[in-house]
Amino acid sequence: MTIVDSTEELGRRDRKKLETRAALERAALTLVAERGLAGVTVEDIAEAVDVSSRTFFNYFPSKEDALLGRSPRAEAELIERLARVPAEVSALAALRSVLLEEAERVQERREEWLLRLKVFEQNPSLLLKLFSGGAEAERRLVTAVAGRLPEGPSGTAHAELVTAVALTAFRVAVLRWSTVDTPLAGLVDEVFSRVAEGLPDPNPPV
Repeated sequence: MTIVDSTEELGRRDRKKLETRAALERAALTLVAERGLAGVTVEDIAEAVDVSSRTFFNYFPSKEDALLGRSPRAEAELIERLARVPAEVSALAALRSVLLEEAERVQERREEWLLRLKVFEQNPSLLLKLFSGGAEAERRLVTAVAGRLPEGPSGTAHAELVTAVALTAFRVAVLRWSTVDTPLAGLVDEVFSRVAEGLPDPNPPV
């Protein structure tokens, strides 16, 4: 009985941490969209969520990191989903599958993601941090993809190429999604279909 209670309590603590992290992200995005990056401090963000600055730093090393929407837990879950795709599925098709799932998750938080893209557009300095952090996550994903392929230089090179293509396709779909009222999963499926077809030029309009 004690073990069950401890497990349930741990689950509640985890949920509370996720809720606090999400609240800090939303507050950071909202405040920076309103005031600009230089006009917002960590103290402002923490106050908006009614927590201390110390609590903020338990989740993020800086205010910029709170804007990125990048979670180590989410990255780990994506790699776990990739590992569950049957080994006979090609690397590109496996990435397409897990990124379609990711698109559904992003769609559920559409307003937050549109606000995030707006903040990035208003504050180009954030792009360097976004790309540097993204490179680290991409390397971890490459390692996971390489594990599905034959060992050796050719397998590693293919994993690097396929991962870069898949993530670029996903980013293109997200940017299109930010300007049209269309479900993200449909756009992701469309861009992956074009990649799988060898990127033929579109037919001229009739």
